[in-house]
Amino acid sequence: MNEKISGPIRDARTLGVPKMLLLGLQHMFAMFGATVLVPIIVSGYGLPLSIQTTLLFAGIGTLLFHACTKCKVPAFLGSSFAYLGGFAAVAELNSGKYADMTGAEKLPYALGGVVIAGLLYLVLALLFKVVGPYKVMRYFPPVVTGPIIILIGLILAPTAVTNSAVCWPLALLAIAVIIVFNIWGKGMLKIIPILLGVVIPYVVALVTRQVDFTAVGEAATLGLQPFVLAKFDLSAILVMAPIAIAAMMEHVGDISAISATVGENFLEDPGLHRTLVGDGLATALAGLFGGPANTTYGENTGVLVLSRVYDPKVVRLAALYAVILSFSPKFAAVINSIPTAIIGGVSFVLYGMISAVGVRNVVENQVDFTRSRNLLIAAVILVSGLGFNSYGGLTFTVAGANVTLTGLAIAAIAGVALNAILPGNDFQFGKSANSDSSASLGKY
Repeated sequence: MNEKISGPIRDARTLGVPKMLLLGLQHMFAMFGATVLVPIIVSGYGLPLSIQTTLLFAGIGTLLFHACTKCKVPAFLGSSFAYLGGFAAVAELNSGKYADMTGAEKLPYALGGVVIAGLLYLVLALLFKVVGPYKVMRYFPPVVTGPIIILIGLILAPTAVTNSAVCWPLALLAIAVIIVFNIWGKGMLKIIPILLGVVIPYVVALVTRQVDFTAVGEAATLGLQPFVLAKFDLSAILVMAPIAIAAMMEHVGDISAISATVGENFLEDPGLHRTLVGDGLATALAGLFGGPANTTYGENTGVLVLSRVYDPKVVRLAALYAVILSFSPKFAAVINSIPTAIIGGVSFVLYGMISAVGVRNVVENQVDFTRSRNLLIAAVILVSGLGFNSYGGLTFTVAGANVTLTGLAIAAIAGVALNAILPGNDFQFGKSANSDSSASLGKY
């Protein structure tokens, strides 16, 4: 699509309406595979997160983000993988009020945690505005965020293996497709390896009669999204809220990447505080009515590189397409018919990549593990996360109510606390190595 473009296009109207519409469609395809994969995976945990609602709030969240950022930043907000560990942890809560709950009854409480996590973005945005990013980011260096991101993938890893074991040939095909197109793909094919990793094995599953179309036949072509109102409980909030630490670092990295791609300093104009507000409001709104947390998508940054069309209007077109698709229950039923093994295969790569991104975070920011301080922080984070996760978390009583801290929540709290207490923190945001791009769960 970009063969005749000699330089960056900052106003897509110069290309004409048909090309603008196609460019918007390209952005939609880039985000689609990952965005719908989140509700599919979460539903596998027993929490019935809706594909329709997810698509609706991906579109609305993107438009809200653009409004908050003065329509300057060409970013798409899709489902965040960082919160998968939180959804899985809420699904496994089995003490106190959660003892006799079904997955459908637990989902509103998980969504309440997402709402609070989104509101934490607003707190960070306010701090950025008042005291500046350099002082705030000192408490969230890569020695803390890196191991936390590593933990997210490692905690989820057993689920990927369990789902893949349903049919290893399909799972291995999904893994192979993602690897092939990610490494050797050209143009747009390189941007959408997750989507291809679902579609190609799905076609094979169709041919080999491994797909159940019963629900598809029963679903209506058009229909409203199944909204779920969030409920709030301290245990679920403490599961989800610490994940916001990693998600906010991902946000900083993605905005930095978009700035570098487009050649504009979006950290200063419209400002990181505005982008955080947009992301936080989009996440809180989605969680309030039944959608997963949102995040800026690296896949769409890849499309910017591919097309060299930097006009945010094109991304807003993709958001409108997502909203339109969200009104089709039949479309959602087709997505839900994807065999478990394919989801397992895609998750196999995805969860590993999340952990690998955490490793990259540490390496690119040149965290010195010859220093006992850094080694201790990382060690406590990793053992707390994995150890308490296998132990079932930590449950205690506050004001007569049972509160459960998951392994990831304990790890995040311990990491931030140790980093603040132990002397010798020499991390400087904006000056240390690649600190402006500390993490991105969306890039490949």
